[in-house]
Amino acid sequence: MAIGSVSGWVDDPRYMPISEHGLIGDLRTAALVGTDGTIDWYCCPRFDAPSVFGAILDADKGGSFQLAADVPARTRQFYFPDTNVLITRFYAADGVAEIQDFMPVADESREAARHRLIRRVVCVRGTLPFAARIAPRFGYGAEPHTVRVRGHEAVFESPSLSLALTSTAPLEPDAMDVVSHFKLLEGESVVFALDRIGDDVRPRACPAAEAEAEFGTTVRFWRRWLSQSRYRGRWREMVHRSALVLKLLTYVPTGAIVAAPTTSLPEQVGGGRNWDYRYVWVRDAAFCVYAMLRLGFTSEAEAFMGFLSERGIMRGSGPTGPLQIMYGIDGRSDLPETDLSHLEGHLGSAPVRVGNAATKQLQLDIYGALIDSVYLYDKWGQPISSDRWDEVGAVVGWLCDHWDQPDEGVWETRGGRKNYVYSRLMCWVAIERAIRIANRRGLPADLPRWQRCRDEVYRQIMRQGWSEERGAFLQDLDGDVLDASVLMMPMAKFISPTDPKWLSTLDALSTDLVSDSLVYRYDPQASPDGLQGPEGTFSICSFWYVEALTRAGRVEEARLAFEKMLTYANHVGLYAEEIGRTGEQLGNFPQAFTHLSLISAAFNLDRALG
Repeated sequence: MAIGSVSGWVDDPRYMPISEHGLIGDLRTAALVGTDGTIDWYCCPRFDAPSVFGAILDADKGGSFQLAADVPARTRQFYFPDTNVLITRFYAADGVAEIQDFMPVADESREAARHRLIRRVVCVRGTLPFAARIAPRFGYGAEPHTVRVRGHEAVFESPSLSLALTSTAPLEPDAMDVVSHFKLLEGESVVFALDRIGDDVRPRACPAAEAEAEFGTTVRFWRRWLSQSRYRGRWREMVHRSALVLKLLTYVPTGAIVAAPTTSLPEQVGGGRNWDYRYVWVRDAAFCVYAMLRLGFTSEAEAFMGFLSERGIMRGSGPTGPLQIMYGIDGRSDLPETDLSHLEGHLGSAPVRVGNAATKQLQLDIYGALIDSVYLYDKWGQPISSDRWDEVGAVVGWLCDHWDQPDEGVWETRGGRKNYVYSRLMCWVAIERAIRIANRRGLPADLPRWQRCRDEVYRQIMRQGWSEERGAFLQDLDGDVLDASVLMMPMAKFISPTDPKWLSTLDALSTDLVSDSLVYRYDPQASPDGLQGPEGTFSICSFWYVEALTRAGRVEEARLAFEKMLTYANHVGLYAEEIGRTGEQLGNFPQAFTHLSLISAAFNLDRALG
């Protein structure tokens, strides 16, 4: 079946498709590198800073770092094995060369004054000429800047940020940009290094020997980190790539985990479903903790728990309860949403937004995601502290008083609050997991009240969330619309994966929302969400579907659906939030939600296959 019509095939050669990118980063920020060798997204010095290169959102005003063979060439892109070092190769008539892109990272120290991006060009066969154009546009392309060039060094200065570019090739000014032309013989290389400067950080050259050393150190860091993985299953390469993506989306100074490193990449090309995802969604980050713990990575879970504790997240108090649905990477709660009207948006998909007004929404499901992650950390990581348990108790106490109310739901609809079944489900999870922790650890808790409340939630879902007519659990209480979020029911251990009601629900979802293994969240025509236009299939739901099939014993169906989903990954194994009608990636990229659900689906399917 198909719901609406979403296509990303727009003929505008100025824009590289979303999927034609790889990601690099240093656990503080990240950059997208196109298969043509252009960096067209980079925020410095952290994920949520204004962009320096933003051509992916406006080809003319956004700024970019172009670096490519200066003759016709084919390109291929891949990751240096088991790392986040990206290689873009150029194949021309007279030679073969490659760009090695990475941000140096040696350890997970919270302090790092120098933010460096290195691009090393190496000719591996024959001879090849190259051209570079470094065109930063500060403050999302709205801030003026000056440029000073002296030999092999250029300094770009704006009111809010200064960058130094050093190169082993000569640099020349060209208006507000810097250009470089050079020719490499086999075995020769050129290094570009881009640094944030200011305070005590001055411009510093990056000679070939230093670039080589930084390359080796960065490779060792990523391989050492990945070696902690316990996954040895059938889809090791894809699972490990997803783990490396999730690690790239962590902000080491605080332990925060962002939902995606980009803003306003469209869920529908030409439409307005464009959001800023460079923040910490409680739900997304909590699910990341689950995926990381499942693979054996405990330090990320510990760091996120530290983020919650040090920033006082679980001790908060606001109009929507103890928790907001999202926070800044530094723990700030105010994320005002504004439109950058001077930018045209990716392929003309305006508006371009920074900040996120969904901060003010009530989404009750976040409590289940968070307390489930605390439960898993307590079980697989380290026992939680007494202070943390007091925070859990206070949150559960609030939830017992407030679970029975409408909210905006997991999909952050802007069409008004409803009594969403998924929100009730995750309220049940929050209370049930807290009871488990209390029982296993012998911790103090108002267990009679918690158990009574848990059972009330369960009975309400069974009584009002189930439709005899549809033969399925629904999107909202006493409604008639299906929603893929209920795929979480057996995964959350709310219902047996072989319960007749669940199997009937799975069949109904397969008929109404599934298209060749791809799953829509819901039908916006049947359930208006306050936004215009259709959207693509939601990749987290597609992986949830795989896991639901697996748990229901339909393992061969699950395996086929999973293998089909793998064909929608881009050339280096990355996924955006959604997949369009003709297979294109849509939405912010890469998306933590998609990659964490891939890990969970692969883990459980592999175990079921034996």
